[in-house]
Amino acid sequence: MRTRIGTRLVLGAGFATAVVIGGMAFAVLRSHTAQLLAERTRSADQLSETIKSATHFDMLENRRENLHRQIRAVGDLRGEGIRKVRVFNKEGRIMFSSAEEEIGTSLDIRGEACYACHAEGRPLERLGIQARARTFRAQDGTRILGLINPIPNEPSCSTAACHAHSEKQSLLGVLDVNVSLAEVDREISHSRTLMVVSATVAILAGGLILWFLNRSLVVKPVAALVAGTRRVGEGDLGTTIPVSGNHELGELAGAFNTMSQRLAETQRQLAQADKLASVGRLAAGVAHEINNPLTGVLSYASLLRKRLDGDKDSCDDLDVIVRETVRCRGIIRGLLDFARPTPPARKPMDLNEVVRRAVSVVMTQLSLNQVDLSLDLAPQLPVVHADANQIQQVAVNLLLNAGDAINGEGGTIKLTTRAGTDGSVEMLVQDNGRGIPAEDLPRIFEPFYTTKGSHGTGLGLAVSWGIVEAHGGALEVHSDPGQGTCFTLRIPASAGPGEGTGPLPIPTTT
Repeated sequence: MRTRIGTRLVLGAGFATAVVIGGMAFAVLRSHTAQLLAERTRSADQLSETIKSATHFDMLENRRENLHRQIRAVGDLRGEGIRKVRVFNKEGRIMFSSAEEEIGTSLDIRGEACYACHAEGRPLERLGIQARARTFRAQDGTRILGLINPIPNEPSCSTAACHAHSEKQSLLGVLDVNVSLAEVDREISHSRTLMVVSATVAILAGGLILWFLNRSLVVKPVAALVAGTRRVGEGDLGTTIPVSGNHELGELAGAFNTMSQRLAETQRQLAQADKLASVGRLAAGVAHEINNPLTGVLSYASLLRKRLDGDKDSCDDLDVIVRETVRCRGIIRGLLDFARPTPPARKPMDLNEVVRRAVSVVMTQLSLNQVDLSLDLAPQLPVVHADANQIQQVAVNLLLNAGDAINGEGGTIKLTTRAGTDGSVEMLVQDNGRGIPAEDLPRIFEPFYTTKGSHGTGLGLAVSWGIVEAHGGALEVHSDPGQGTCFTLRIPASAGPGEGTGPLPIPTTT
């Protein structure tokens, strides 16, 4: 049977609490019992000393009737807890007793009144109060405390008129006082009941507090983690769980949320990679099926244009056909470049020289769009191993996109080259155009996604990204809507031939 960890925690802590509280209660109860018994023993000893003092002169003058009368009077004080008072001689014979039927009888040395003293193996007058005390049960079941008190031989006894005892005799007899422990037992029973009730209440209260804390700090966070994990397992990667408390489970919840976000990002990347692969296969098929018919259409349209050179209306229509056919061929060529990228033919190259060639290609078009281009080329850039033609293609595409972002309204483009901090070389293309909306940034490198409307195919940045990643570099973008956009091309300076052919990372947008 499955038991929750919280239940086990509460049961274990409750058991430990019960053991500790039970042990403390037992120790306190035992100490209290010993204290009550010691107090009762001292009271009995004081009582025996009082009886000895009261009967001293009767014993000294051998007034037996008075002695009998006093001992019976003391024995009759049942309300004070006194059960019996008696006097033994040295041979164990009962000489005086509040129970007259015992007078003249002898006790066995193993009896309850004698054994405690003889078992000590020491003279009675040298025994402490605890050694002279014993407890036993009366016939009615009541516990009795018996305390013996030695009656020593004094000089006045040996010189008395009765001459009953020799001066060489050290002990004349023993006074035995029996007191009831019923009141002590009732107090002990009351204390035991109070202790058991208090311990039970403490254990229950502690268990309730533990249950509440366990439910708040363990059960709920763990249940949220289990539920979140199940939802992630079912495919809901947008799942987040509340982070409650600054403790380990709170940190675990935060780590879970981070993990789910990264899984969602990884899923998005995998979906994009799968989409790109599908587009590549589609592009190859479309290019194969459409490229040849488009070539035929373009050829025959061009021939008709020459034949109908005098028919202005027909020539205008044929010019539209030729122009759109050329545009379709450009799209097909972009598809082929994206679907079947040519492996870079890496050779040592100067990035500044590649930039100059790219600028010479686009300068005319930028001038027509009233765009000013400024160059800030760092001298003595590290030589990189790259395909110069492909890097030039990326530079041309970034410059044309920057010109389109300005949209003929007049603006500036700044192209900068510099050495990167991580041993790379960087090219920055920055414009002051309209910028890219934040919601479009994550998708600008996707094929066929464009912000130019019908003026773009959405393949330029996708092809550029593929080229850069094939070189082991990165293409990043930062844009502020209404302020402009900056693309950063980064290529490792130490990349030699054959490097950077691993899995392509996803481009970075900020």
